[in-house]
Amino acid sequence: MADDRRRDDKRGAPARTSAKKPARTSGSKPARTGSRPARKDDWKRPKEEQRPRTEVQARYDGPPMPEEITGKELDRSVAAQLKGLPEKLAARVARHLAAAGMLIDDDPETAYQHTLAARARAARLAVVREACGEAAYAAGHYAEALAELRAAKRMNGATAYLPIMADCHRALGQAEQALKLARSPSVANFPAEAKAEMTIVEAGARRDLGQVDAALRTLEQAPLMSKSRAPWVVRLRYAYADALDAAGRPEEALVWFHRTHAIDSDQLTDADVRAEALERQG
Repeated sequence: MADDRRRDDKRGAPARTSAKKPARTSGSKPARTGSRPARKDDWKRPKEEQRPRTEVQARYDGPPMPEEITGKELDRSVAAQLKGLPEKLAARVARHLAAAGMLIDDDPETAYQHTLAARARAARLAVVREACGEAAYAAGHYAEALAELRAAKRMNGATAYLPIMADCHRALGQAEQALKLARSPSVANFPAEAKAEMTIVEAGARRDLGQVDAALRTLEQAPLMSKSRAPWVVRLRYAYADALDAAGRPEEALVWFHRTHAIDSDQLTDADVRAEALERQG
């Protein structure tokens, strides 16, 4: 952009000749042939006189960057996808992505703004669109998340985003679209965690449609009795207990809330609170 500006400034400048310079009148300044007139928005103006940043400019700049973020915090596989960018641009995008990763759990909105700044600089990279979609999802911007993840999927063909995309459809009141994604052939080849997430979303979509029994059948096909204590097992059990409660089967729901709490060492759910509430009702 700077080069273009310099070329524009030179355009139309008179060729140098050996002609004498015009005489100066007393107290006057020498004429500056070939120079452009000062612009009102000249970048040399003091900051206090500059115009406020537009929304587009503010989005490009992104939120204030934490000083401790260098960009080297990124996973190697992510950093590798930025290598096609010019060095300084890659470094800036990396810092925004790293900042988003650091903030997404505690401040998802600011994380999302960081990913928008990265997208403004490198919108053609799937890893950037993926990060933007995930941050938008965490911040509750479901339509935006769906659009970004669709773009990432078109770029790299990945199907790992399908559970989040399906849940975005649910949040937007499009339960049928969520079920359509849940029936995608690629789901059968998902790893256990991704498959569990899709099962939970599918069951939720069934409940959105008032099909509680169908939701229970969907969850009963999942590995509810897995010996793993991984978060995906916790979430599966909780979803099943919650569906049982919604189906008017409180005694069975109580059993599954207890089973959930038994493996929920990180307190991902309120299974213990739900169990106590059912016990009081009984």
